[in-house]
Amino acid sequence: NEIIELFRAGMPLRKHRCRFKSYERCFKASEAVDCLHELLGSNQNFGPEVTRDQTVKLLKKFLKNHVIEDIKGRWGKEDFEDDGRLYRFPPSSPLKSYPKKPTCGKEVIKFPDWNEPKSGTSQEHIPVKSVTMNSEMWYKRHSIAIGEVPACKLVFRRELTQTNIEEIWKSMTLSRLQKVLGLDSLDEVLDTKLVNSKHIVQNVYNVSKQGIVTLEDKSKELPHWILSAMKCLANWPSCSDLKQPSYSGFERDVFKTIVDYFGQMKEPLLTFHFFDIFVSVLGLLQKPSKAVEALQISCLLLPPENRKRLQLLVRMMARISLNQDLPPFSESVKTRTLMVQAFSRCILCSKDEIDLDELLAAKLVSFLMDNYQEILSVPSALKSSIEDHVVHLQSVQIKYAGADSDVTVPPPSFCHQISTDEFEYQRATGSQEPLAALLEDIVMNKEISVKDKKKKLKQFQKSYPEVYRVRFPTPETEEMLFPEKTKQKPPILMWALKKPFQPFHRTRSFRM
Repeated sequence: NEIIELFRAGMPLRKHRCRFKSYERCFKASEAVDCLHELLGSNQNFGPEVTRDQTVKLLKKFLKNHVIEDIKGRWGKEDFEDDGRLYRFPPSSPLKSYPKKPTCGKEVIKFPDWNEPKSGTSQEHIPVKSVTMNSEMWYKRHSIAIGEVPACKLVFRRELTQTNIEEIWKSMTLSRLQKVLGLDSLDEVLDTKLVNSKHIVQNVYNVSKQGIVTLEDKSKELPHWILSAMKCLANWPSCSDLKQPSYSGFERDVFKTIVDYFGQMKEPLLTFHFFDIFVSVLGLLQKPSKAVEALQISCLLLPPENRKRLQLLVRMMARISLNQDLPPFSESVKTRTLMVQAFSRCILCSKDEIDLDELLAAKLVSFLMDNYQEILSVPSALKSSIEDHVVHLQSVQIKYAGADSDVTVPPPSFCHQISTDEFEYQRATGSQEPLAALLEDIVMNKEISVKDKKKKLKQFQKSYPEVYRVRFPTPETEEMLFPEKTKQKPPILMWALKKPFQPFHRTRSFRM
């Protein structure tokens, strides 16, 4: 959808002539290849490794699905070529709706409610622990009766069945996947009814020491000769269970045998049902940690036989790509590129040919090869959180009336009644002592001026007169804090010498 929108917006449209006739708002096939090839090369989901031939192949899909049409309005065939024929965009483009991002932090997936009994059943069968009445129990019940402590009840959990545990795994796994993908609902990319809870549990717990899924039904295992061929190439040249090849090109024949076997499968390893959920992960590839977690969880949804084959195949592909001792399988194509081209379709493809996008599948498979050890392992954080939740549900808990959640026992401790004298003492020591310490800090503070200190003490006296009266019981004690300086009287001579102002009088010197 993103590429189609960008292509429609960025493709230059102009007037062209063909067979003495002019056509408005159209483009040549070669111009479309140039524009789309540059667009794919700069897109984070594809990259510069996209070839011009792959671009032509994608434009063939566009023509078949009416993303583009020829100048006469014809479409529905993959006869697009890199030439000078004229094409145009139809008035509307067949785009699928995008999965909506969450507008708020609410999660749609709801966990099974194991706290309350099913409708129509009573709680009479729930065993209640008998207790003897003592003073502490009397205080608890009295506190509940007067409303100080909410009423509560002990809930003894029933034993969870294997089906219950599997449903918990399914609901919490899907909830985590929805959160990682940042979707408002998984319904747009996944039919949750098709997710088998047994598959998730088997993929988590039925594993070997190497982390490979072990199958209960041995008939679904890979044939021994395919396992031997894959092991031969993965461990080349040290093939422990096979004789050394005696002719040139042996490794190419083994590789072709593996490709033919996986190519004849009727359904890809990631299955048709999960195609949309895996394609939606492509939007997270620019955030590798998020993409790895999303693929980790998504691969847990696969049938165990598919997950095992995926683990073995991707591990073989990664080892072959990094093996410098293995002779190249092709003279024109690099080994890593050949791995992606040979197995991308058997790993991921859609049920409908019209929706198939081989470029996106190649991008996802390349990311799988680079991070296969982490992606195809069991996510430890998810496993521990679900196991803790199961243990929590199986434990005895205390239920408060009106509370949304339970609190595991032991219950919180209750207060004991005290006498009036003890209450008054606690009130005095609990409130007045800190105030007295604050007053003493103001008194002993030498960094503030006398004027500011008097102002603060006056405010304190107005707010807490009782505390202030204890510190300064009499006016004399307050005056001792600020001893006034004795004023010195001015000498008498200075006052005697000072005369009142007299007007100016002329002297004889001015009469001359």
